[in-house]
This record gives sequence, structure tokens and C-alpha cells, in this order.
Amino acid sequence: RVKMSAEEILMCPVKLGKNFCLYFDELECDALCQEKTLHRVLRNVNSQLLVVRPDLNVAAFEDVTDQEMQSGKGMLFSIHCYKTTTPLAGLPVAFSVRVEDKSYYMCCERECGEMIIRFKEGEVPKEIPGESNIIFFKKTFTSCCSKAFKFEYSMEQGMFLAFEEEGYLRKLILKKASKDEVDETMKMSL
Repeated sequence: RVKMSAEEILMCPVKLGKNFCLYFDELECDALCQEKTLHRVLRNVNSQLLVVRPDLNVAAFEDVTDQEMQSGKGMLFSIHCYKTTTPLAGLPVAFSVRVEDKSYYMCCERECGEMIIRFKEGEVPKEIPGESNIIFFKKTFTSCCSKAFKFEYSMEQGMFLAFEEEGYLRKLILKKASKDEVDETMKMSL
């Protein structure tokens, strides 16, 4: 005998049809529907802010002065939270940012065998019918650190937003990590 909770299986029978077939109503599809939007800056473990520079095709964590932060150019992110039928994966989110009166959304693309973070001009959709290269799963960084998060790419399990030092930049990248690995380059606060 197996015990099941209401969270595991939700059944809403409507009627018993011919040949004793059950018919169901109110079943949710796998589409993601936007639920709310948060406006936040993203900080890494060094308290640097993520800054998007579409003209240079780069997003990097930088030391930002109070005056620069007030201007907010490329620093204040809209974090679009979506409803999901699979909450165990984490909260599905998409990121967008405004730079000089234009909106850009974050996505991932494969280039020369590597996954690359891109910011493309446009709006984040209200509904996403299936898989999407703009969705990340927001998860707590560790069980004892509930105010910091990591963001796993929805289309490749084990790939997380992180930063990598490239010259003087701490560039935003996707990085592979094992399930239990604690990697400070993936730690972000909102």
C-alpha cells in the first residue's frame, strides 16, 4: 500500500461516463503563466551589481557608486515569476532590464558548442507554452542561506548562472555544477 499526498496527485472528477470512464476538469497544462514581477538588483558574493551593456554585448558584475546606482541604467532587473505545475524544480523566472528606454531579456544560446548568455531587445512573454531559453529556476543557495539564491537554466539541468573572471571583468556565464556542489560564483542576492 502506498500513501500519496494531495500535492502529488490532484484529481477532480467531473462525471462518470459510458463504460465507467472518468472525465476530469480543471487540469493544468504545462504552460508557464506570468504571476508577478519583482524589481531588484542582482548582487554577487562580492556585493557587486550585475550591469548589462547591450552595446558591448556583455553583462558583468561591477563595483557601482551610489550615484551610478541612482541612474539605474542596466542595473535594475525585472524578475518575472511564473506559475508552474512542477514546483520541485524551483520557481520559474525570466529576467529583463531597461537600458536607455529599451527593454532587453536574458536568454541562453548555444554558440560553438558552449552555452552563452545573451540580452536581446524585446519583452518577456506573459505565457510560455513549453520549454524556453529564457526560463531559470530560482533556488535557495543552501538550506542554511535562505536570502541568497542560485538560478538553474531550465533547459539544461545542472547549468547555473555564475560569474567568471575575464581580465578585469566578472562576466555573467552559465556554469556546470554537481547537485551538491557549493560554488560561491553562483551565489546571488536580490
